[in-house]
Amino acid sequence: MAFDYASRASKGARSYQEDAAEVRAGHDSGQGTAAAGQLGSPALTAVLADGMGGHAGGALASSTACRMFLRAYETASGDVPARLNEALLVANAAIADCVEGNPALNGMGCTLIGAEFGPAGLEWVSVGDSPLFLVRKGEIVLLNEDHSLAPEIDKLAAAGKLSWEAARADPRRHYLRSAVTGGEIELVDRSRRPLALEAGDVVILASDGIQTLAQPAILRVAQERAGEGPDAIAEALLAAVDAAREAYQDNATVVVVRVSGA
Repeated sequence: MAFDYASRASKGARSYQEDAAEVRAGHDSGQGTAAAGQLGSPALTAVLADGMGGHAGGALASSTACRMFLRAYETASGDVPARLNEALLVANAAIADCVEGNPALNGMGCTLIGAEFGPAGLEWVSVGDSPLFLVRKGEIVLLNEDHSLAPEIDKLAAAGKLSWEAARADPRRHYLRSAVTGGEIELVDRSRRPLALEAGDVVILASDGIQTLAQPAILRVAQERAGEGPDAIAEALLAAVDAAREAYQDNATVVVVRVSGA
């Protein structure tokens, strides 16, 4: 199995960036993190975080979580799920250390997706509402759980307790039920087993700014640019977000991984 990858970020309508993302290719090759990957990497670890807590706090939280997650994953022992879990705990502890060292940062935190791409397939751990998508053969699937209030509000609409129009407009949709804040993590989503990948698959890690686009729009972009590689997909996704011209567009960051061979 071989993987190509790319990462792109946009500030959206904000004047600052609270998202962070890093990818490590060829774990034992010492290649470091990168924004665009070499053809045919046999394994990848990707992590993406969407910060919260204001300009300084959010940016520090996301960058710290990504850096510490990758460092911990590479040095942890055990199987992939154990290493992903250890890396999440270390990232969370690093946030706690930041707040302890500077109480003015109290309240900062981030969402986090950590994903391992290897011979067995895709395995992940995630906290928050940053989505992890699989695009395969004309379909798109959300792989991880959404830890915002949006699913709960949609359940109310499905039960007839709220109109769908009111549900979609509810300002609480983006309130998080779980995040990496240095304290107890309320909800964690984990892959139950490795997800086998196929040649041509595209996996997208994203911050919630990508949700300006409906899933069919994300699918369309991924399909149209699949032949050009992950760089083209990532750039086209953010261009589509910008073209939507949301008045309060959030930061949007994507990591695109394409399975280039098997």
